[in-house]
Parts: sequence; structure tokens; C-alpha cells
Amino acid sequence: MLGKWIGLPSIFYFPLMTPMKSFPAFGLLVLSVLYSDFLTAQDVVTGTLFPRTITHSQPLKGWAPYTTAGEIHQPYSMVFLYASWKELEPIEDQYEFEKWEKEDWTHPRAKGKHIIFRIYMDYPTKESGIPPWLLEKGVETEKYSQHGGGITPNYNHPEMRKALAKFIAALGARYNLNPRVAFIQLGLLGHWGEWHTYPQPERFADQTTTKIVVEAYRKAFPDKMLMARYPRGYAAIPKWLGFHDDMFPADTQNGKDWAFLTKLKVSGQDKNWMVAPIGGEMEPFQAEKWMTLQYGNTLKALLNGHFSWVGPYCPALVKTLDKQYLDNSKKLIQQMGYDFYIHTYEHTKKLKQGEPLQLFLSGANQGIAPFYYKWPVQLALINARGEIATTQTDLDIRRWVPGEFKTLITAPSKNLSPGLYRLGIGVIDPWSKQPRLQFSNKMELHKDGWQILSHLEITK
Repeated sequence: MLGKWIGLPSIFYFPLMTPMKSFPAFGLLVLSVLYSDFLTAQDVVTGTLFPRTITHSQPLKGWAPYTTAGEIHQPYSMVFLYASWKELEPIEDQYEFEKWEKEDWTHPRAKGKHIIFRIYMDYPTKESGIPPWLLEKGVETEKYSQHGGGITPNYNHPEMRKALAKFIAALGARYNLNPRVAFIQLGLLGHWGEWHTYPQPERFADQTTTKIVVEAYRKAFPDKMLMARYPRGYAAIPKWLGFHDDMFPADTQNGKDWAFLTKLKVSGQDKNWMVAPIGGEMEPFQAEKWMTLQYGNTLKALLNGHFSWVGPYCPALVKTLDKQYLDNSKKLIQQMGYDFYIHTYEHTKKLKQGEPLQLFLSGANQGIAPFYYKWPVQLALINARGEIATTQTDLDIRRWVPGEFKTLITAPSKNLSPGLYRLGIGVIDPWSKQPRLQFSNKMELHKDGWQILSHLEITK
């Protein structure tokens, strides 16, 4: 089998977001003809791996709870942070990002966790988040009593529009390349930054303002995944935009024309999950219902929406010994987002120093969504003394969409010394610079996070 893949030209790599089952049979026939005899005279190592359910928290999926809502009772890999615009820019052009990071990002419950954040101006029941210097420029406000009361600014004021674009640019300069930041919600507009002013829709931002905000975020964060609450205003247009349903699963697919998935379908963005994440908050304080009696509806909504995460209110905030609740929580996390399983592997038994190290994998993404970032995939060669040499592969893990995959991984070996090695694989978190994502397989787990696949000899 490996002979069919060694030296595979880039033209034969599966396109991003294209399931293996759609790869033309003609292409496989061509590959077979080109490469079937390449390794007939060489020894190869082949292996079959067995599945294992991953019960620990995987990166960029699962629960994303508040840090300030009390104890968290289940494993989680992300936390959700709110901040007001006023707190981050109390004086025009003077940003308090470092203060925010020192106060909120260092919370004990945020330690070692990736971050999702949303900035708001209007949060019902809380102090207004509108910067005072913006009010001094003439931006009008109106009070409201619904949802506990708050203040809505004139989102369409010219000074508001200019200030929004400038503030978003400053956010991007600070956080676009920050590897700890997982996903960013557009926020800023509407109650809770949720892009609505219900029951007074006339107070919401118009198409011009929403376009300014969406385009400013895209420009400021070219390397991050962005999410909107609704496909509202200009947010109903981009095919690259992710979304968050903040009443999951009650409003996800409830049969109403305003249901979350219904609105995505009407806007033509029901396939956006293929390139950007879908997440959202569970209906507040209703986790017991949705994780027990109504679990079937919860699972259906998750699968149909291709959700990768749930928070900030989520089942992990509930302290319970209910076995059904806890078992369903584990099952739901397992179903979220990606779930990579390697079925078989093949590589040459011996590799001459300097020749490309090539590893053929077959397996499946058993989840309902891709992994949305191009985290580096590395191979680790561990010698008898426990010393580790790593080599970068050419694998783009975003290609592993839900369904089966067959992949040739190529990595250089010129810096590897001759000898016998254990061969490990790891998906590197750019924040920790260590293997973080785990494959759902029974493999030896090295203390540094590498999953051991096989053995390999490097020769002179």
C-alpha cells in the first residue's frame, strides 16, 4: 500500500474540506498505476491501531465555562471571558489590555486554558460599557427596562462607526497572533453584545454599521476564527463566519422561523461550519433538563448544528452525582467538534539518513466538524536514551473533515542521527509548544505528550 503513496505529488492531495468519499475513483486508479510497484523490494512496517474513547479535555472543543461562576466540575479546555469596551479603552487611544490579562486571564480556573472572548457595550443589569469619551463626542443613548434594564447607544452615529473600526484594529494588533486565543465573538453590538435589541429592533445597528464591524474584525484578525450571534445585517453575508447560539438547544431548531439553524439556512450560511466553528451557550440554569430528560433533543441539535463547544453557561458548572447527567455530558463532549482516529499506518522499516520520512495513515474524523486551525503536526523520534528529535510534517490537519481519510505525511530526516527509534506523532499547540490534541487510539503516551505509533531505523 505504501508504494502507492511514496512521492505523491501535491496535485493528488485531498482538497481542503473535501471528504475522502468524494475523491474521484479515477484519481485512485491513477495513483495505483503510478506507485504500486515502488516499494515492492523494500520492507515496510504496517500496523492497525485500536480505538479508545478520549475522556480528557481536548483542545478547542467541549465546555468553555465562565471563570467567575463558581467551581467547574468537569474537564474543560477553554474559558469564556467578557469585557466591556469602557474597561479596555477608558480613555481614547489608551488601551488597558495588559490590565485585563493580568486580572482575568490569570484567574486560577483559566490556568492552562485557551480563551474565547466577547467585548460588549450594553450588558443588561450591568454598568454601561460605553466609553465616556465616546459620549462626549455626541453619541446619543437611550435607556430601556427590559431584561433588567440597560443603556443602548446610537450604533449608527458617525463617531461611533469610526471608533468601532479603530478599537477593533487595536484588538487585532494585540490578539490576532496570540496563540492562547481560540475564538473571538464579534460582540460590541446589541444587548450582551448579541447583535439584537429585542424587543426594540429599531435601536439596533444598520447595514452600514454591521458591515464596518464585520469587515474591521476580518481585517484585524486574519488568523483567528470569528463568530457572530446571528446572521443579522452584514453578518448574513460572509461564508467564512462562524456563529454562536446563546440559547442552545432551546432555540437551536425549535420549529420557529427565528430558530438558530433556520436563520443560518435562510442566509445560506448553514454550511459555514465547514470552515468556521459553531458554538454557543446552553440555556442558562437548565442543564439538568437538557442533559437528562431532554438529552435526545440536545444531542440532535448539537449534531445538526455541528457544534464544537458550549459555554459560558454549560453542564460543567453543575455539581451533581446523577450518573445519567454525567454519562450524557461525556457523550456530548465526545460528539462535539473533531474526533481523529487512526486505523492503519505504514512506513519503511529502514530509512536512509537524509531521505524523506514518509508515513501513510488511514483513519477517520469521527466527529461532526473539522479542526479549524493549521496546528503543526510533528513526528518524534525517541532513541534508547529517551532523547527526542522532532521533525515537521507537511500535514494540514484542517483537511481531515468528518468522514474517512487517507493521508501521506512527509517529513525531512537530514538532521536525524543513525539509530533505532520509537516513532511518535503529535499535534502541537502553538501556545504550549507541546503535543496537545490526542488521537482516539490505544497508543503508548509519552510523558511529553507524544503518542507512540511504531519503530523506525535510520541508516547511513
